[in-house]
Amino acid sequence: MIATPTLPLEAATPAHICPFDQACSYLEAAAKELRLDQGLLEILSHPRKVVTVSIPVKLDNGEVRVLAGHRVQHSDVLGPYKGGIRYHPAVTLREVSALAMLMTWKCALLGIPYGGAKGGIAIAPEHYSVRELERITRRYTSELIKDIGPSVDIPAPDMGTSAREMAWMMDTYSVNVGHAVPGVVTGKPLSVGGSLGREKATGRGTMIIVREALADQGKSLEGIRVVIQGFGNVGGAAAELLHQAGAKVIAVSTATGGVFSSDGLDIPALKAYAAENHKSVIGFPQSTPISNAELLILPCDVLIPAALENQITEENVHQIQAQIIAEAANGPVTLEANLALEARGVIVLPDILANAGGVVVSYLEWVQGLSYLFWDEERVNREMEHLMVQAYRQVIQQSKVRHVPLRLAAYTLGVGRVAQALNDRGLYP
Repeated sequence: MIATPTLPLEAATPAHICPFDQACSYLEAAAKELRLDQGLLEILSHPRKVVTVSIPVKLDNGEVRVLAGHRVQHSDVLGPYKGGIRYHPAVTLREVSALAMLMTWKCALLGIPYGGAKGGIAIAPEHYSVRELERITRRYTSELIKDIGPSVDIPAPDMGTSAREMAWMMDTYSVNVGHAVPGVVTGKPLSVGGSLGREKATGRGTMIIVREALADQGKSLEGIRVVIQGFGNVGGAAAELLHQAGAKVIAVSTATGGVFSSDGLDIPALKAYAAENHKSVIGFPQSTPISNAELLILPCDVLIPAALENQITEENVHQIQAQIIAEAANGPVTLEANLALEARGVIVLPDILANAGGVVVSYLEWVQGLSYLFWDEERVNREMEHLMVQAYRQVIQQSKVRHVPLRLAAYTLGVGRVAQALNDRGLYP
């Protein structure tokens, strides 16, 4: 067993749902399959740098509040750190550390020259004004100014953040160094060096991986029954693209609840409805209300958890009726639930593959920004699809060669590439 790194400031949640312990368990399984040296495993199990900063902010009413911001940099063996910035009340240092580790394996799996990082602030963005969020973001960026940069660590949007926050981060960094640095973040607005195709990239990547998995079964997306938990940037884009491809999206949900229609939902109309109703889908015409818990156990061909982690657990896994689960969220299936699904023959398309479209297009945006040469959306989507399909094929091949499930196959590829690079670079000093 690897020694789980001790992370400061907070206690771990119970081990069976702790994202960091779960990430370490997947690393350990991959290391065992790869027969990695124990010392190498110890290095890979520890983040290289953990940064926690205080963010004093003056609210619009004059009150001063001090928030805590985190940035965990797991590995830069393959290249600069890369990972999102999350604004959500559930953000913890352990969660951010787990996500940083997953980003390392994800980038390695996709053949992208990045290492993993993740950051976040434990706030509910909807409780703050735009001016307050800007002050929070700019102060957070200022506190991290020595730890980020286009060749050091490149943040991106995540849950609760968007192109708007990335523009603020870019501007803050640029003002501090004295010149415009578009490559310091990705997921920016097009006006300041963003990339076409970035907004729907994660959802598009999920759709591509689902399409490939169905093709291996001799099926197409046409008429496939899909259930999606989460109707935000990722789930909404996946729903739209699957609908366009002929799939029947029978249920979607947000944090407040979902809607179901056995005949399939009109996704364009539902997106318009949600936009007019504070992102809620409840009350959508010609649909039946459904809870998030009920949504997960609906009979369907493909289930796409695109919300938070730990949604399919040992408590509800035996009620899951989907034939394929595509993890558009990070860690939506717990370790115990994953083992139960594998034993039943359910195909689980792991998060480090199924939701990698976002980091792929972030990489393409970074490349465009460094070269000051920007592509049309068709080329961006084509380049992303090539890398996603290539990674999927490699995972399938690895699964067959090693006789292991897809998740372990994906981890052996990602972890193995980082381990090889670490071996080749050697240990300093």
